[in-house]
Amino acid sequence: MTIEEEMKQSRFGSAYEKLAFNLIYSNRWLEDFLKKRFGEQGLTMQQYNILRILRGSRPDPLSTLQIRERMIDKMSDTSRIVDRLLVKELVTKQPSTVDNRLVEVRITTKGLRLLKKLDEIDRDIAVHLSKITEAEAALVSDVLDKMHSKT
Repeated sequence: MTIEEEMKQSRFGSAYEKLAFNLIYSNRWLEDFLKKRFGEQGLTMQQYNILRILRGSRPDPLSTLQIRERMIDKMSDTSRIVDRLLVKELVTKQPSTVDNRLVEVRITTKGLRLLKKLDEIDRDIAVHLSKITEAEAALVSDVLDKMHSKT
């Protein structure tokens, strides 16, 4: 279904306006899909994002500040989200050996097992996006990178 059909709008003021609405709509569609899948495992999107960040930094720990810098949603209350992951035993947290004002956060084995299970979501996304070729996916990704680049 086209964005015009979804919005019941026959035309847009410009190709840029159509692109903006299509991006918003597509983002909502993907967010809804991901929220449902992560929710089945008792996770929020931000918690999942933090677990992936920590898995990528292994074996090195990260401070909550370093985690926040790498997050997609930089407005998140990283400390509170980490505390929720701690309760679920998906991360560990200890005072930094370098700076006692910081804490070092690491993903646990339990957190790694959960992420391994959630890796199937990447495959599910690929199935949903398989209407486009890998070359088209790369092109769209490159165009989006260009759109939000600072240069």
